[in-house]
Amino acid sequence: MSQSRQLAAIMFTDIVGYTAMMQEDEELAMSCRQKLQQKLEDEVAAHQGRILEFRGDGAMCSFTSAIQGVKAALALQLGMQLNPIVPLRIGIHTGDVIFEGNSIYGDGVNIASRMESFAVPGSIFISGRVYDDIKNQKDIQTISLGKYLLKNVKEQVEIFAVSNPGIIVPETNSLIGKGEKVIVKKYNDKSIAVLPFVNMSNDPEQEYFSDGMAEEILNSLSHLKDLKVAGRTSTFQFKGRNIDLREIGEKLGVSTVLEGSVRKQGNHLRVTAQLINVADGFHLWSEKYDSNMDDIFAIQDEIALAITANLKIILLEKEKEILNKIPTENHDAYDLYLKGRFYLNKRVGGLKKALVYFQQAVEIDPDFALAYTGMADAYAILAWYCVMPAHEVMPKARQCAQKAIQLNTLQVEAYTALAFISIFYDWNWAEAKKQFQHVFKLNPNYAVAHLWYSYYLSFVERKFNDALVEAKNAAENASEHLEPLVPISYHMLSMLLINAGRFQEGLHESKMVIELDANSSLGYRGLGLSLAGLERYDEAIVALKNSVTLSARHPWPLVELCWVYSLAGNLLEAQKIMDELITRSQTKFISGLFMSGAAYYTKNYDMAFEFLEVAFEQRDESLPCLKTWPLCSYIRDDPRFQPFLLRMNFPEP
Repeated sequence: MSQSRQLAAIMFTDIVGYTAMMQEDEELAMSCRQKLQQKLEDEVAAHQGRILEFRGDGAMCSFTSAIQGVKAALALQLGMQLNPIVPLRIGIHTGDVIFEGNSIYGDGVNIASRMESFAVPGSIFISGRVYDDIKNQKDIQTISLGKYLLKNVKEQVEIFAVSNPGIIVPETNSLIGKGEKVIVKKYNDKSIAVLPFVNMSNDPEQEYFSDGMAEEILNSLSHLKDLKVAGRTSTFQFKGRNIDLREIGEKLGVSTVLEGSVRKQGNHLRVTAQLINVADGFHLWSEKYDSNMDDIFAIQDEIALAITANLKIILLEKEKEILNKIPTENHDAYDLYLKGRFYLNKRVGGLKKALVYFQQAVEIDPDFALAYTGMADAYAILAWYCVMPAHEVMPKARQCAQKAIQLNTLQVEAYTALAFISIFYDWNWAEAKKQFQHVFKLNPNYAVAHLWYSYYLSFVERKFNDALVEAKNAAENASEHLEPLVPISYHMLSMLLINAGRFQEGLHESKMVIELDANSSLGYRGLGLSLAGLERYDEAIVALKNSVTLSARHPWPLVELCWVYSLAGNLLEAQKIMDELITRSQTKFISGLFMSGAAYYTKNYDMAFEFLEVAFEQRDESLPCLKTWPLCSYIRDDPRFQPFLLRMNFPEP
């Protein structure tokens, strides 16, 4: 068969959700298909094009003129907005293609297909090349959506949305397709990433000290209003990795990097530090300190002050006070505190060990505010991860946070802990908001507080869009995500999207978690929940099984797997999970809410409410999620549910 190469405008169309439509209402689906086929044949012929392929839910067409292709798309899409409405998306690209009969090949085809994958129902997306051809047409309006790296396409492609009346133009941050948006980062000259200091000691057990020193410098700098500081979890992603500083600056959106090393032998310290301009690798400042533990705080202060001087940051009196404040006079207590933070950052596996170190620190120095804050965090996280019952550890978390504030009224970490307790234990919504406002007044850049505030907005006030904005913009001039390179940040975003019912976007964020950490149980958890929301139950089961395995059978993904088995009609497998949880609850703590969900999914409805009462008595930390979380929809139609919610004093929607 002969081949011919020519320049053509390629248009892809697709009915969104056609498979699900066929399952739910076959007659409606067939009606939509017939309507598309008829309108497509009419408009393609009227605009001198031809249909190369028509399948059940879409088509591929070619035009000799980009202008004619876009006008055909406009007429087609407007026709699909009339009843019965057909949720059609359209993508168009102009490129060099090879025709072989009705078959067509080439990059032009691939790019047009990728364009269509990003489009949403009711929209028409065109490439930059098509835009160049139609930009002078007064009857075609467009809006640029930015540049994208499309899958298997080397060059960046700018995507435009046709914006004529009646045509949908989506928000750019909601687009998901075969590729990713190119983020143009605006670098702030007064911005820094503090990398983990290298442990140069002969003893690898001293790693906690080098990590801790970098983290304390980072925490001090984060209080400065005029300095953008990349978060700990982002910078610590580079620990032990040989990555060019320019790449680090690009990924974190900062202009400078602080790196250093620590050698600790007994009481002797050798600390080196360098402040580097990532654009050219030039050292703005460097210093070496040979000293002892008595001078540790002076060294940290000098490094922080050198950074502010070199970046020309004018310090306010309160900021000077924060930088110069010595957390404790006792170096043994400080050493124990750093060990506590080291294990706290390991989360579930290190929480109890962290708590022991913090307790030892305050035994040596009862006035050590940071150690009390560490204890508050450890107790609160023990409840959050369901390691211990909330009613046993949350009161202790409150006492420790209050003690920390009594010792240091500027302790934002302690106020954040109180806000967390107000949401997830006290159910005192007004007090939670008050605490968050106080934190943001003290330190607008404290990322942890912004994360928990986004959860409050989503789960309690049901302000889903505000919650997403809060999570993505943790501080003024922040990166696109709160912590741009950290799996947990993408996971938390996926949870907020799932809670808002935006499962396709939740799926995208969960895939990012797995891309960053292939062994992330949280990533597979979010993936499974998103797939379940999209009614792709078989895939959801596979993902949640991975989460269960990677989390050592934590009750969270187990109950969620039970939920999906129930949705898929597999009550036998759901019952196996219920039986496992009952057996485990006889020897270790299992949240009453987990037991309630598993009971309901296995059709033990009265038992589910009995366990819900247990969760209430336990002050289960997940109960504030009950009103909106998709997994809890099992119980919302039960007449006993609304009276239960009233007892939690949720604010009026």
